Amino acid sequence: MKTALITGACINTGVAIVEKFASEGYNVIFTGRSMEKVHAAEKIYRQKFPAVEIIGYHIDSLLDDRTVDEDSVENMFADIDARGLWVETLVLNAADQGLGQKIFENPLTDMMKVINTNVVWNYCLCEHAAKRMKENGGGNIVFINSNTAYRAIPDRIAYEASKGGQLGLMRGLALDLGKYNIRVNAVLPGMIKTDRWEKNPDFYKSVPSRFTPLGDVAVGEDVADAVYYFAAMARNTTGAELVVDGGNTIQLYPVIPKT
Repeated sequence: MKTALITGACINTGVAIVEKFASEGYNVIFTGRSMEKVHAAEKIYRQKFPAVEIIGYHIDSLLDDRTVDEDSVENMFADIDARGLWVETLVLNAADQGLGQKIFENPLTDMMKVINTNVVWNYCLCEHAAKRMKENGGGNIVFINSNTAYRAIPDRIAYEASKGGQLGLMRGLALDLGKYNIRVNAVLPGMIKTDRWEKNPDFYKSVPSRFTPLGDVAVGEDVADAVYYFAAMARNTTGAELVVDGGNTIQLYPVIPKT
């Protein structure tokens, strides 16, 4: 039975990705920053998917704004090894959103924190996972990226820079790991109907990015389907990007209906 490791999987899109892989018969390992939320999610997933193994790990990306917590990653993979499992699919969903960071107001460490989480920590996870994939004949890595890697939005410089850098990381990994039958790809969502959507209906009712060519924005299941495509179906695809944003990226500006 194959095993998928999904980071940031206690809420929102991470939940949809866990449920997609578990429903397809994968063992699922997932991570979260809150021990309480990890234990609660683990209980729910096990009840919903009794036929597969579900394991949650409480793990954070950084020791401080400047330092990636490499030991936690190493210890997690050592524990996975001890359980006799190996991660065939790594889904890098966890991210520092870098919300509301203003260039003249936020300290430099805020930029460092976002870059270290979204790029350096993810590289650390890839390195440890790919080592095991190489030993087991191959595997695949999927980044949950963002269409903001190409289209900027206000007060998100660090996040946008990290997502652009993440795509460069994805391509470099795809090139260097291809000879080991390890595929590396990225899903680029736009706006997603998460709990923020539900909690701020007035804001999301009029936000420009909701006005997509398709007339709707993604739900978590849309992103999960794209991830699963890369993991299970795209045998000869690596270094690729799949945008899931209702067509937002193709338009010069949103066409907002007159009310």
